[in-house]
Amino acid sequence: MWGRARGPPVGALTLTALAEGIRASQGRPLGPPSTGPQTKPEVESGRAALIPTAGRESFPRPPAQEPALGGPHQVRGLVRGLLAQAPRLAEGRPRRAALRVLSTLALEHSQDVVCALLPCSLPPDRAAAELWRSLSRNQRVNGQVLVQLLWALKGSAGAQLEALAATHALGEMLAVSGCVGATRGFYPHLLLVLVTQLHELAWDPCAPDTPKVWAPSRQGPLHSHSSCTVEALKALLTGDGCRMVVTCMEQAGGWRRLVGAHTHLEGVLLLASAMVAHADHHLRGLFAELLPRLRSSDDAQRLTAMAFFTGLLQSRPTARLLREEVILARLRTWQGDPEPTVRWLGLLGLGHLALNRGKVRHESTLLPALLGALGEGDARLVGAALEALRRVLLRPRAPVRLLSTELRPRLPALLDDARDSVRASAVGLLGTLVQRGRAGLRVGLRGPLRKLVLQSLVPLLLRLYDPGRDTAESSEWTLARCDQALRWGLLEEMVTVAHCNSPEALSRICHYLVQWYPRHVPSFLSQTQGYLQSPQDPMRRAAVMLIGFLVHHSSPSRVNRDLLDRLFQDVGQLQRDPEPAVVAAAHASTQQLALLAQAQHRPCHRRLPGLPGLRQRHAHPARPPPAYAHSLFQHQSLAGHWGCSGPG
Repeated sequence: MWGRARGPPVGALTLTALAEGIRASQGRPLGPPSTGPQTKPEVESGRAALIPTAGRESFPRPPAQEPALGGPHQVRGLVRGLLAQAPRLAEGRPRRAALRVLSTLALEHSQDVVCALLPCSLPPDRAAAELWRSLSRNQRVNGQVLVQLLWALKGSAGAQLEALAATHALGEMLAVSGCVGATRGFYPHLLLVLVTQLHELAWDPCAPDTPKVWAPSRQGPLHSHSSCTVEALKALLTGDGCRMVVTCMEQAGGWRRLVGAHTHLEGVLLLASAMVAHADHHLRGLFAELLPRLRSSDDAQRLTAMAFFTGLLQSRPTARLLREEVILARLRTWQGDPEPTVRWLGLLGLGHLALNRGKVRHESTLLPALLGALGEGDARLVGAALEALRRVLLRPRAPVRLLSTELRPRLPALLDDARDSVRASAVGLLGTLVQRGRAGLRVGLRGPLRKLVLQSLVPLLLRLYDPGRDTAESSEWTLARCDQALRWGLLEEMVTVAHCNSPEALSRICHYLVQWYPRHVPSFLSQTQGYLQSPQDPMRRAAVMLIGFLVHHSSPSRVNRDLLDRLFQDVGQLQRDPEPAVVAAAHASTQQLALLAQAQHRPCHRRLPGLPGLRQRHAHPARPPPAYAHSLFQHQSLAGHWGCSGPG
């Protein structure tokens, strides 16, 4: 037997004769195989794990093959002999003849050929890789071999080495140009198997952790099962002309997310989005393949399918394959699931539906689900709901008045949320709402929206000083939308406050707001008072400054004694703050409160630090403006990061 003894390399004539002999032993000429009845081959001892168990998947099992050349043991022996001889064969006719022998064997015995080659594919071997690629180039056998590899991969649950070998072989075959045509008919199935495998590997405690899976394709050896799977997935996409999908995933960090236990579904969503944009010819097949998986009892398969299904809803033609009511009912069912991840995916799906113009009639169902999710404790769910509401506002005939009314009791808590991502999204949603309702605000309509803007004005101003850069930038953007819609003409001052933390610019803003909205002054002061206890130093200082300027520019009749007493107490406590900048600002604002009390013809209820012997002389004495130093809480300069010093 050739596989037992390794003598000198055989010649091309011998190999050619062997190929012809294989065909002649079956009484058939060299050419396409017949489709006559076949019998199931004997399963080699120790390789039973490569055959999937019945009922695991609906994918059709490959037909059994005719025993030839003395049975599967002889076929596999020949394959192993070829593998042993391949490194010693010279280029040219001998090597081509050896590869032709392998293709001839695979034409009738693809299962035995695959079973013989798989154990020799780990660790990655050049000779084995060459044989896999030669099978891939043969248009008559590559489809059969790919199906056998897919079944080997699906039937190796719990057998890491067999699964890794099958994945590596798939990657070698798919990397050959033109091989993807052989996957026609099961391309969506193969893609989902590979993506689901990454989910299983990410949560497998026995799987090795390798940080090299996002390296460019075909650069160096593969070091883990996850690496092999990612490379096979890239090869599948690239070979089909979907190089832009691979590029989008690389730029967005999608491959890194796909292999992470807690980020895998984010990677699936990115992959689905990239395919919607650059591989729409596969979306119908993927959508059909996903539907039965949504009810799978296997968590990895079900959650991966849910994420892919959610991402594909961004494609309107694909979403129309199901009735809108069916999709909406499915997503609403996910909203009632006890698993937060499922509820999160449902919210993302509702956000995709919100972009479709034909969903206006579902407003009574869509909006309650999104508004109810704003009270969730998981930041992912709240963020998904806020994004979906923003998308609702982007469509024609957006329900601006309804959302303005519904958000009034919900938005204040979100603007002050402890999570920067939630604060930034909530502020951005308000800006989008103002932008869509701008026409009504200019002519004095949109009463609920005007009330919402005035209710949110103090948080927006204070969030310009937010340590979270996303929230600060979102507040600047939203205030610019408010300035444009309400025609304040304060854009320059707001930008100056945002980028220079200028007290003078903040004073001018307060001056105009007090003039335009005098009845709201007590509300502005009460809201600002709530930020005096903020755990963030910049926010406490900003609140103290805002109180000082509002008091300075307000008429004494607009601030009642109860409110003034409360402000005295809270601002006075900050004169013992551990942050010196807050102490200095509190001292200046306390003086403004004392001057306002004097202007009201009411003596202050206590002697104030820094104001000994304060006595009333005039009914409305002139009140000097408060003096605040420019903020010390600037965002850290990036000068040092570039290896250069700052200005000056």
